[in-house]
Amino acid sequence: MSVHELYRDPVYDGATDPTVVIADDGWWMFYTQRRAGHPDPGPGVSWVHGSRIGVARSADGVAWSYAGTLEPDAAGLRLNADGPPVVVDATHWAPEVVHDGARWRMYLTEIDGVPDRWPGHARRIVEYSSADLRDWRRVAELALDSDRVIDAAVTRCPDGLWRLWYKDEAAGSVTKVATSTDLRRWDAAGTAIGGRAHEGPFVFALGGWWWMITDEWRGLAVHRSPDAVTWERQGGPDDVILAGDDGAPRAHHGAAVREGDRMWFYWFGHPLAAPDRGAEATSLDDRRSAVYRSRLTVVDGVLTATVIESSQIDDR
Repeated sequence: MSVHELYRDPVYDGATDPTVVIADDGWWMFYTQRRAGHPDPGPGVSWVHGSRIGVARSADGVAWSYAGTLEPDAAGLRLNADGPPVVVDATHWAPEVVHDGARWRMYLTEIDGVPDRWPGHARRIVEYSSADLRDWRRVAELALDSDRVIDAAVTRCPDGLWRLWYKDEAAGSVTKVATSTDLRRWDAAGTAIGGRAHEGPFVFALGGWWWMITDEWRGLAVHRSPDAVTWERQGGPDDVILAGDDGAPRAHHGAAVREGDRMWFYWFGHPLAAPDRGAEATSLDDRRSAVYRSRLTVVDGVLTATVIESSQIDDR
C-alpha cells in the first residue's frame, strides 16, 4: 500500500502536531515546526525544541503550500512568510485553534528557551485571539493544575460549558480537564483520562457520540462519551488505531476537522524511521516527519480510521 504524505515542512522537514481549520478563505494548517533537519540544532533533544508554529494553506485540504511561521512580536504572534530565524529563544508547540462564534482562539504550548533534555523545564498553555488567522493577540497564560502542561484541546460541550483537555506531565502524563463558562476563567475539573501515559488529546463529536483520541506513542487510543464528560475506552486497555501495521507509519498527535458530512483526521508520522527508533532519534531519518490524513467513520458505536492511500487522494 502506498500511503499518501499530505504535507512535509520545507524548512526543517519536521511537521508535527497538526491542527486544521476551514475558514472563509480556505483551509489552514497550524503545526509544530520541529527542527528535524536543522544543520546545528544543539545537543540532546534540542531539535524537538526551538520550534515555531508553522502554517500551511490549501484550497481543498489535500494540496498544501507552506505559508510561513507565526513569529513573536510586541502584541503576540504574526504570520511571516519568510519562515523562522536560524536562532530562536523560545519553544512553541502543539497549537489548538478553535472558533468561538466571534473570533479565532489559539491555545499554544510555550516553553522558555531551547531545552536539550525533557525534565526540568516549565511548560505552559497560553491563549491568543485573532480575526483572520494571521495576526494573533496574546490574551493570557491559563492557570491550570501544574507548570508542566502541554497539548491543549478545546470545545464547547452539550452541557453548555467549554472544556479544555491537556496533558499534565506532573501527574504522570495523563489527560486533565478544566471547564469554563466564558473562555476567561478556567476551573479545574480533575482527570479525564488516567492510566497509561499519553499525550495530544483531541475531542470531537461524530455519529451520535463524543470521541477523544490520544497518542500513546504506539498508536492512538480512542475513548467514547455520551456527553464529553465521562469516558470509556474503545476496546481493551491495549487497543489502538493507526498503529503502523497497515503499511502506514505509526500515527502520532493529530486533530479532526469536519468537511460537510466527512470527518478527516490529520496526524503526523515518521515515514523513514527505523522500527526500533529510540526516544532520542539520533538519525535524521528517524527525526523527519510528515502529515497524513485519515477518514473517520462510526459504525455501531465504533470509531474507525481509514488511511488515505495515494491512489485514493482524489476520492473525496
